[in-house]
Amino acid sequence: MSEHSFLYYVVSALRLALYPFTLIYGALVWLRNRLYDVNFYNSISFSVPVICVGNLSTGGTGKTPHIEYLIDLLQYQYQVATMSRGYKRYTKGFIIADEKANALRIGDEPMQFFMKYPEAIVCVAEERLTGIPYLLQRRPGIDVILLDDAYQHRSVKAGLNILITDYAHPFYTDHILPFGNLRESRAAYKRAEVIIVSKCPMNLTRQAAAEITAKINPLPHQKVFFTGIEYGAPYNFLTRELVPLAKTHTVLVCGIARPEPLEAYLKQQAADVHTLTYQDHHYFVTTDLEEIKTAYDNWDAPNKIVATTEKDAARLQLHHEKLMEWGITIAVVPIKVAVLFNAEPELDYLVRKYVEQAMGLEPENTPEAPQGGDMATQ
Repeated sequence: MSEHSFLYYVVSALRLALYPFTLIYGALVWLRNRLYDVNFYNSISFSVPVICVGNLSTGGTGKTPHIEYLIDLLQYQYQVATMSRGYKRYTKGFIIADEKANALRIGDEPMQFFMKYPEAIVCVAEERLTGIPYLLQRRPGIDVILLDDAYQHRSVKAGLNILITDYAHPFYTDHILPFGNLRESRAAYKRAEVIIVSKCPMNLTRQAAAEITAKINPLPHQKVFFTGIEYGAPYNFLTRELVPLAKTHTVLVCGIARPEPLEAYLKQQAADVHTLTYQDHHYFVTTDLEEIKTAYDNWDAPNKIVATTEKDAARLQLHHEKLMEWGITIAVVPIKVAVLFNAEPELDYLVRKYVEQAMGLEPENTPEAPQGGDMATQ
């Protein structure tokens, strides 16, 4: 028996042993949701448009680039704020990002938003129900709030719920924790207005998309979209100047959930790639920096650079002075969401329509739904 097969059977046996706990956890989550459904627990609405971006699984679906997609869509017309819990931050409570912000204070993903979108208001709060009033009190000019990873925070009633599921690990094939990776049952997808299948191959066929949509089984009011990931032009971590990848020998530093797609992309662009992987949301310490520098120095190759992700860059920013001393090129590879099947106009329309109606704008100010093209599936 191969090592891979042995591990597969061990993991399968462990999951099977945990199944009774899945039944208990699932029953508790069902009861909580049911109490919200019958209004035993109250969901609070707010005076500003609130868009929730979340998932049913424990992570890795690509929420962050979809939040950025929404910021790009709305920031030139509205004052946009993002609210995250600040996963793995070293602080507690409500914080608005300012000149003192770093990944330790607000978390790596909010720090990424703060570094990338200086006009947006970025804040963190474990409890969105209390965080939103704090935010509106301190920044009364906010037009739209984007809640990051808040699909299970039912104490806040978002006006638009966007549920993201990974193409490679769709929610309809998964199970509740700890037997599977779902935070709540598959049926919870019904709370969403928009369902996005993320990280799709860019050459996904319409037939394959239709088959996935059938398995999701959207309700009449739900729209299903498909998105992929596009990589942007790498830029210098220290100077922001563009960095060409062609003919480089690249040390890839990755502390994200799935580094394989980025590694595959860089291997297509660069002469060679050596990858150093760390846990998702990993905070780099001195020994990690030494490992990176040693890998770079000991690689007998010309035209060497270090490459990393925007989320890793938010954590590497904590070592800015040390990295400056190295005197080597550190390239940050940005990513963005691409909406497949020419459905971007429809997705944009649905978001803008919600925001304008929630702000009480007159119907004539709401744009018409886009016509023609390959629209999203229903």
